[in-house]
Amino acid sequence: MRPIILLLSLMLAGCVAQPARTPSAAAAPPDSPRTAFLVVRHAEKVADGDDPVLDASGLRRAEALAELLAEEPVSAVYATPTRRARQTAQPIARRHGIEVRDYDPAQPPSALATVLHTRHAGATVVVVGHSNTVPGIVSALCACPVAPLAEQDYGDLFEVRIAADGASTLDHRRF
Repeated sequence: MRPIILLLSLMLAGCVAQPARTPSAAAAPPDSPRTAFLVVRHAEKVADGDDPVLDASGLRRAEALAELLAEEPVSAVYATPTRRARQTAQPIARRHGIEVRDYDPAQPPSALATVLHTRHAGATVVVVGHSNTVPGIVSALCACPVAPLAEQDYGDLFEVRIAADGASTLDHRRF
């Protein structure tokens, strides 16, 4: 009986001596795939019509966004099938030599997030949405709260970065 107790004591002592491991982005190897979702609302639009185009300010903003993202390794660009969203996405796609892919803005943000996570693990993806859809999409991608956008809000860039261990970060900036 004593050999069993001694053996159990040694095993328990070995367990206690092991340091606790907590997942962190720093613990991931440097060459591990990282996923990035860059989500924006379409740029400024003309005030009339059911499917308005971008106005002059919006066209300049779309080009500025493409310039800002020029060094990002963008492998996919998604936009709703509206003219204003596609016009915002087109300069980015053109700069990276890819086509703009449509997504349905009526689908639940969680469904879109699942598709994006599944199709583009380890990649950088741009998503162009609308003031009423961007916060929900960002929230679904990072599992974090995101404040609503007002109708007059343009130039917000939400960057959801996901480390190899699954930890996500959200950076919100203006451009």
